[in-house]
Amino acid sequence: MRQTLDFLLNDWLKISQDLTPRERFAEHSDETYAAVLDTCERIAREKYAPANRLSDTQEPHFDGERVTLPRATHEAVAAYVESGMLAASCDYELGGMQLPCVIEMAANSFFAKASVSIGGYAMLTKGNAHLLLAHGTPRQQEVFVAKELAGQWFGTMCLSEPQAGSSLSDVATRAELEDEADPLGPRYRLKGNKMWISGGEHEITENIVHLVLAKIPGPDGKPVPGVKGISLFIVPKKMVGPDGALTGERNDVQLAGLNHKLGYRGTTNCLLNFGEKNGAVGYLVGKPGEGLKCMFHMMNEARIGVGLGAVMLGYAGYEASLEYARQRPQGRAVTSTGKDAASPQLKIIEHADVKRMLLAQKSYVEGGLALELMCARLVDEQRTGTPEDAAEAAQLLEVLTPIAKSWPSEWCLEANSLAIQVLGGYGYTRDFPVEQYWRDNRLNMIHEGTHGIQGLDLLGRKVVMNGGAALQVLAAHVNDTIEKALQQPALAEQANQLAAALAKVGRATKNAWSTGLPEEALANATPYLQAFGHVVLAWLWLDVSMAADSDSDFHKGKRAAASYFFAYELPKIDAWLAVVARRESLCREMQDGWF
Repeated sequence: MRQTLDFLLNDWLKISQDLTPRERFAEHSDETYAAVLDTCERIAREKYAPANRLSDTQEPHFDGERVTLPRATHEAVAAYVESGMLAASCDYELGGMQLPCVIEMAANSFFAKASVSIGGYAMLTKGNAHLLLAHGTPRQQEVFVAKELAGQWFGTMCLSEPQAGSSLSDVATRAELEDEADPLGPRYRLKGNKMWISGGEHEITENIVHLVLAKIPGPDGKPVPGVKGISLFIVPKKMVGPDGALTGERNDVQLAGLNHKLGYRGTTNCLLNFGEKNGAVGYLVGKPGEGLKCMFHMMNEARIGVGLGAVMLGYAGYEASLEYARQRPQGRAVTSTGKDAASPQLKIIEHADVKRMLLAQKSYVEGGLALELMCARLVDEQRTGTPEDAAEAAQLLEVLTPIAKSWPSEWCLEANSLAIQVLGGYGYTRDFPVEQYWRDNRLNMIHEGTHGIQGLDLLGRKVVMNGGAALQVLAAHVNDTIEKALQQPALAEQANQLAAALAKVGRATKNAWSTGLPEEALANATPYLQAFGHVVLAWLWLDVSMAADSDSDFHKGKRAAASYFFAYELPKIDAWLAVVARRESLCREMQDGWF
């Protein structure tokens, strides 16, 4: 994996050439980037990977007073904190390293691959801190962010409720103003319940900073309906004084129970009750009614993080099944001599169908890694590029974020399924790790917004906002790659195939909205998401192929994976886009009783 990571960073994205000269990264070099990757690879190998199976078999346990996690989880997280990676991309003034986000993403890939569930605590904490850096007050940043980035406190996001999962406009948690002038921000008392809260209770750190969505009552005493009524609050597990010190008192936030999941078992997943007594103390973040707008800062970051986790679980399964296929003798060649039972067996990697499954995995996981690194590179462009380039990067991120979350969580899960298939009967035993990788990865299709939600976001908002400006920017980048690839005879056929696919997406988008009726356009948003994602991955593979320009086995492998994607995967978009383009009404008109 490391060779592929270095190739994508250096030969494809050209990080040192494009980013290092910028003022923010002036103190960095290829050597510092390599040192960061080396350190994270070592910690992941020595601390995270050995604890991965343990964190799965010894689930978090609640004895009525406290949640117990394996000691190895504490040690792995402590090693991550000591590395300084919680503040990796933050300003020096905040104790950060001012690393490019794309290097941070690459470094975090090692942890996601070694143990995605243990890595969840840090991912959530970073997203929490980054949100407060964008929307919190200076005092909130001094008190909460500083301790999060130092690893003293960890953070969560509290959105879903038992009765309201993806439907955030229906959250019922209520916030009543108590003190407008509190030094930590307007102080409210919250009452309600939050469900599926990852990292919501543990003793890894001395405090947990919950970011909670709740509704402030309007003048009539009733919560404002819809998402416009949602506000965001900092609700610490333990009470904090104006000086940032713990008071020794627990906030009115109680663990009601742990959810026991298919995978990600090393991350506590909680039902939390806010305000069983006098109400949980919470401090307003941003303005009243702008909670969802603020929370999207963390949600979008988490969506890319979930995508990276899905990629790396797929990558772990790919490597495990590749190693197995190279060692396992089974069957003989499909030739006349192969029918001779006395002839030696082949390693299963010699069978065409096993090669197909391995090539599929390679195309999914390496393509997915390119996608996530591309998104991180766009974040760097937003932060440090010219105003024009930053604005363009923001548009690209808007349209790519639903893909960055959803595509790997579907197709790298498929990679895990193929890994199990390569191992045969051994694949679904606990003697090998691939069954756990599949179980862990299955959650990513739901984490941070289901496939259906991502499809609605993409077709319902991202590709039509501002007159389709973001889609036009993406199409321009795809066409630029096509034009370059057409100059290389070996890639011309794939370039033309991608051009045709891009045109099909454009026509389907236009046809879906031709009546102007959202209920008709969005009934097939998920097939649209699948097709769109495949076109994006085909674009990235074509672009990567141009960087893999030598006769080395390594580069030939990259080009073979790209060829697989164009031959076996990209043709799938025709079926997906057909129902979108004709606004197929079957699913929309299906009646309950017909089931």
